[in-house]
Amino acid sequence: MNPLYHQAKFTLSSPDISHAPEDTGLEVAFAGRSNAGKSSAINTLTRQKTLARISKTPGRTQLLNFFEITDDKRFVDLPGFGYAKVPLAMKDKWRKMMENYLNNRKTLCGIVLVMDVRHPLTDFDRQMIDWCRHVALPLHILLTKADKLTYGAAKNTLLAVQKELSDSGVAVSMQLFSALKKTGIDEIHDLLDRWFNPELTEATEQ
Repeated sequence: MNPLYHQAKFTLSSPDISHAPEDTGLEVAFAGRSNAGKSSAINTLTRQKTLARISKTPGRTQLLNFFEITDDKRFVDLPGFGYAKVPLAMKDKWRKMMENYLNNRKTLCGIVLVMDVRHPLTDFDRQMIDWCRHVALPLHILLTKADKLTYGAAKNTLLAVQKELSDSGVAVSMQLFSALKKTGIDEIHDLLDRWFNPELTEATEQ
C-alpha cells in the first residue's frame, strides 16, 4: 500500500477542461456508470471517507472533479452516467464534456473504469473502452462490490470480462475490488505507481 495516495486533496470542480488545473504533470481519471461504486473506490484507495462525494442519488457527479496527490500528480473523478432520471440534454452535455476531456487533456495517462461486478460491460462501459481505444490510453477495470458475490462467482466474472476484452485493441488490465472489505487496494496502488512513474516501468522492462 502506497501512503502517497492517502494525502490526496480536493482541488476544484470544473464544467470543462478550459477551467481545469494547468495541463501539466500526470492525471489518472476514474470513470464509471452511476452507482457502480466509483466514489467509494476513490475514498477507499485514498483512505479518506469523504474525498469523493457519495450520494444515494446516482448521477450527482456532474463536473470534472480534480484531486491533487502531489504537485504533478492528480486524480480526476469523471461524471457518472446511466441514471435514468437525468434529462437527455444533461446526458448529452456530460458526453461532450467527457469527449473533450479524453481527446484533449495532455496530462491524462490512464483510465480506471469502475464496474459493478454483478453488472459488467454496460453500454457506458463499452463506450469508455472504445474511447480508450480511440485515444490509445491504458485502461484498468475495477470490478467493484466483489463482496456481494462468492469469490468463485466474482472470479468467474473477472475471467469472462478478460476473455471478452482480450482482442479489444485496448491495453487493459483488471481486478476484483471491494470497498467494504478493503480488498484489492494494493493491486490498484501498484498500477497507479506504474502509471504515475513510467520511467520506473521502462527501467524494469529493459
